[in-house]
Amino acid sequence: MIRIMFIAAVLIVIGGGVFLVSCGETARFAEEAGYGRSPALPEPRETLLPTVNIAPARGWPDGGLPVPADGLAVAPFASDLDHPRWIHVLPNGDVLIAESNAPANPPIGGIVGFIERRVMERAGARTPSADRITLLRDSDGDGVVETRTVFLENLHSPFGMALVDGTLYVANTNAVVAFPYEDGQTRIEAEGTTLTELPAGPINRHWTKNLIASEDGEHLYVAIGSNSNIAENGLEAEEGRAAIWEIDRATGEHRIFASGLRNPVGMDWEPESGILWTAVNERDELGSDLVPDYMTSVEAGDFYGWPWSYFGTRVDTRVEPARPDMVERAMVPDYALGAHTASLGLVFADQSGLGPRWQSGVFIGQHGSWNRVPHSGYKVIYIPFAGGEPTGGPIDVLTGFLDEDGNALGRPVGVEFDRTGALLVADDVGNIIWRVTRSE
Repeated sequence: MIRIMFIAAVLIVIGGGVFLVSCGETARFAEEAGYGRSPALPEPRETLLPTVNIAPARGWPDGGLPVPADGLAVAPFASDLDHPRWIHVLPNGDVLIAESNAPANPPIGGIVGFIERRVMERAGARTPSADRITLLRDSDGDGVVETRTVFLENLHSPFGMALVDGTLYVANTNAVVAFPYEDGQTRIEAEGTTLTELPAGPINRHWTKNLIASEDGEHLYVAIGSNSNIAENGLEAEEGRAAIWEIDRATGEHRIFASGLRNPVGMDWEPESGILWTAVNERDELGSDLVPDYMTSVEAGDFYGWPWSYFGTRVDTRVEPARPDMVERAMVPDYALGAHTASLGLVFADQSGLGPRWQSGVFIGQHGSWNRVPHSGYKVIYIPFAGGEPTGGPIDVLTGFLDEDGNALGRPVGVEFDRTGALLVADDVGNIIWRVTRSE
């Protein structure tokens, strides 16, 4: 009977075009309560059906814009892209855009896989991957792209990028690949060489692989998400995942640098301390108020609890077998970023040209929720820092990505500064790169 009810509810979603929101489960706390060093962490609320509150992808109307904070302005930098996800700015100012989506792996079976596919379709995340990197050149820094070329193609769900000593490294979903690069070139024709293979496989749930180089260029750091929500496919499927790898750039050998991170994505070096920080997406299906996504500093050997616990030592009783020894090791993240906000992009403000208010802190691109009522995320925020640590609550930088009917006009992903100090924001539903500047 339960299975019949479950299937019937799903058919309502598909046939009737309405949202499935199980058992009336709704957030008891405001979104802001899930932010900061001590976020609200109520008791879990497991329900018969998972809370599914999708913001259907609509895209921007002609002339539509996000809403910038006071003192800022926003304009499109590039449009008509194909699911732009990540941004990398080269030393000469050229902007690389990874146009990418999930790889065409065999579908997950069963009712869970069926629901997941429908959710992704409504959210605009089921289109084939373009598998390319596009170059945008704004030679005079006026916000107008004069040159646009296909820089690299025939990749495999590419995401992170890093340039070190004349070599461009691209994190495909299954490997870090190296390409020779000369300053100013607008297309790479050379074949890439594999530096290090990465966990992928036929499930590959969190497929994005972000990439950042160490300050001295000797190591690459790769963010690798889990293969599941809470290891329900078995720990064997999680080998090497839910972690940040450190790769020796000279040999390709790697070690697990930090682990227990369900889905780390954005990474950047905090400019004052020189410590690596990452934005992490936490687990689902514990209710609209749990679990907050977070950003945290990471150092060698750190462990953050996944899958056995969250936000330190709070045990997830769904995970079997229990591992109290692992729970005891779990560290508390530095700063919560709101439940289900899907915080992906992360860049520190040391290159910001947005004015005094935005000079010491971190910008976060929040892709937006599906497992929360009401919606959360769907914006770009800023967290102020002092002394290498977050010091205050979130400040909205760019909003207006949801319309009055709850449709997604856009969804922020990667954030990065161009050579003028303007903030670039990848919008993978609007298929636009937005450029945020200081208003005159």
